[in-house]
Amino acid sequence: MSKRDQIQKDALNVALNNNRCGLGISMGVGKTLIGLNYLNHLQGKNMGKLRVLVVAPKLSIFESWKNDAKKFNIGIEGIEFTTYLSLNKHNNYDYDVVILDECHSLLTNHVQFLEGFSGRLLGLTGTPPRYADSEKGRMVNQFCPMKFTYITDDAVDDEILNDYRIIVHKMSLSNSNNIRVQLKDKEFWTSEMKNYAYWTERVYEANSPKQRQISSVMRMRAMMDFKTKEAYGKNLLNDIEDKCIIFCNTQDQADRICEHSYHSKNPDSEGNLDLFGNDHITKLSCVMQLNEGVNIPNLRAGIIMHAYGNERKSNQRIGRLLRLNPTETAIVHILCYKDTVDEKWVEEALKDLDDKKIKFFDV
Repeated sequence: MSKRDQIQKDALNVALNNNRCGLGISMGVGKTLIGLNYLNHLQGKNMGKLRVLVVAPKLSIFESWKNDAKKFNIGIEGIEFTTYLSLNKHNNYDYDVVILDECHSLLTNHVQFLEGFSGRLLGLTGTPPRYADSEKGRMVNQFCPMKFTYITDDAVDDEILNDYRIIVHKMSLSNSNNIRVQLKDKEFWTSEMKNYAYWTERVYEANSPKQRQISSVMRMRAMMDFKTKEAYGKNLLNDIEDKCIIFCNTQDQADRICEHSYHSKNPDSEGNLDLFGNDHITKLSCVMQLNEGVNIPNLRAGIIMHAYGNERKSNQRIGRLLRLNPTETAIVHILCYKDTVDEKWVEEALKDLDDKKIKFFDV
């Protein structure tokens, strides 16, 4: 039995022995297959009469369930699928089993459904909530507490995933007046440094949590449009000789940085992805993570323009580079603005990864 098969078996046994639990399973190990085998076992014991609901944040994830069910010849007829956004539209007494895929997506407003549900509940995630007192942490601990975890570095150590190295490129904000600001009655130019200082002051002076949240989001959006990272990222992409993907902040930025891009407004996206997957081109830009289930052979390098302080987005992007042979090493480049909140975002995004594999480079 392979190591991956053993981990799947161990996780499945934990799930079957707990009426309600969560499994923290690294990317590339087979989280969806564990869920399918869980349902297959329960349905077998109950003569296929169980009423099942699978919940996920995006519709595209359901295609992964259906594709894996077909691949492994597991019947899923009669299983219902819904998103977290629509969960409360369902009657909790209509189901015997609920699977929460990406269970870190749970929010307080899902209590309405979950508290009244009396059947079996299984949560699946590759990134369990880090903080127990956060909203997501409280929800997961209450309804599907983690009973089994197998994280990315475990999978790397066991040679299920290939090794990685992360380089954080730290650069200063520009003080050149190259940012145009348009107001109702006037227009002026400012610098990245001044613009960042303005929004940071708005964050600190906010009179309510809501105002602080809005100002923080506006600051993040402003930083995503700064040109310093874009220029550096484009040069870095051109200098990398290996097959490389760059995760950009906007569709326009993706088109500016790389000749071949993948995003919803580019009619050539699927063709570019095919060219990239078949090694006919070696550079590709995209905006969000590629659809679940998309595997890109020989992808040895990646550039992440923005870390968001969100370990899930960062891990999804890093995960694209962990599908090589176990003997190979992928290189991940993360761009970061020095002396800004960006440093905190990068620190949060990398907190669960091996710090011995992370290096910092001052631009």
